[in-house]
Amino acid sequence: MIGATALLGMAVSAAQADMLDVEKDELTFGFIKLTDMAPLAVAKELHYFEDEGLYVTLEPQANWKVLLDRVITGELDGAHMLAGQPLAATIGFGTEAHIVTPFSMDLNGNGITVSTEVWEMMKEHVPVEDGKPVHPIKADALKPVVDRFRSEGRPFNMGMVFPVSTHNYELRYWLASGGIHPGFYSPTDASGQIKAEALLSVTPPPQMPATLEAGTIHGYCVGEPWNQQAVFKGIGVPVITDYEIWKNNPEKVFGLTAEFVEENPNTTLAITKALIRAAKWLDENDNANRMEAVEILSKPEYVGADAEVIANSMTGTFEYEKGDKRAVPDFNVFYRYFATYPFYSDAVWYLTQMRRWGQISETRPDSWYDEVAKSVYRPDLYLEAARMLVEEGHVDEADFPWDSDGYRAPTPAADIIDGVAYDGRKPNAYIDSLPIGLKSGQTVEGTEVVGG
Repeated sequence: MIGATALLGMAVSAAQADMLDVEKDELTFGFIKLTDMAPLAVAKELHYFEDEGLYVTLEPQANWKVLLDRVITGELDGAHMLAGQPLAATIGFGTEAHIVTPFSMDLNGNGITVSTEVWEMMKEHVPVEDGKPVHPIKADALKPVVDRFRSEGRPFNMGMVFPVSTHNYELRYWLASGGIHPGFYSPTDASGQIKAEALLSVTPPPQMPATLEAGTIHGYCVGEPWNQQAVFKGIGVPVITDYEIWKNNPEKVFGLTAEFVEENPNTTLAITKALIRAAKWLDENDNANRMEAVEILSKPEYVGADAEVIANSMTGTFEYEKGDKRAVPDFNVFYRYFATYPFYSDAVWYLTQMRRWGQISETRPDSWYDEVAKSVYRPDLYLEAARMLVEEGHVDEADFPWDSDGYRAPTPAADIIDGVAYDGRKPNAYIDSLPIGLKSGQTVEGTEVVGG
């Protein structure tokens, strides 16, 4: 049910909107069944797309590869994407195509879950206070477990959703911060398991809990509601959220082909306007609309999980061990902290992780990272849409970083799990400061790291 306030807002917005002359008004967008697709569902259900003269169909996709391929072929006009996908496609890692984003969909929203068996083994290495584990739980507590598996000749398998997903990089980041090597990629080996102590492989998000329950994997990194699903089923324990790995880290983006944007500039602005409004609605009045959003997302045509499971993280809390529910008000952020602005520094971070683990096989100058970020992330389009919304009275001037050069201020060491600060303007210095991973001048040949 859409509340009376939302209905009134829709009526007012329809009256106020200065409609763009869109080149294409019937659109089909793809998404994966995750709670962070929320801006798309809200923009449709609250008629923000229609306010812009757009008639949008939302289609769930089988997996991230199918989703990207269908955007490239034009079967989909745009999609909810992993932030790494437009970057990887544009530089030719995997599928090659120029994909751009005028809109960042959210911050945070992921977690790392381990099986109940692994959690029992980890617990003896986790500090306890007042009878509860002390958070954040570091990968240091997992290292003795991984070492034990390896000494017994058992592979320690973990799932992530896609080779260029946030989840792959966050899981790798967390493991490496605890001294566990997650493995390298090379031009001749796309497994990502060269020299790995924990073996990471792709598992589609909705299949994570069942794969964990079957014992095929011992843990995974995924977005919601699939960590909370493990808690509800009693098969796993989420040990850390990505908010605790890197406070207010960027997550999904809305991706379009560069060709679509060039041919449909007004349509692109109209899409961005509707998504900005949806993001604002999701966060406004201290998340007052979140239960309404949960009801929307629980519909089978969107995420299709039980509302209770989605609400467990979407409404400002997160449950770790069964019954250990803690306040995490920023687990899902859609609008505050300039969440929707496509910062170049966010793009650069993904590129540094691709380089760190060998997906970018050779050292590139800092200027290359800047150029790639600027070819994919389009804050110019975002701010043009935002300016229209300000003039229409839908959003406040203060909601946007008008004077930004596209780079966030450096992330302080205290906000990252391994205590290594991140400055997007200095990607090579950052890569070289990370204890595990490729350094300047190094490449992976066969099973060995050479050079540097």
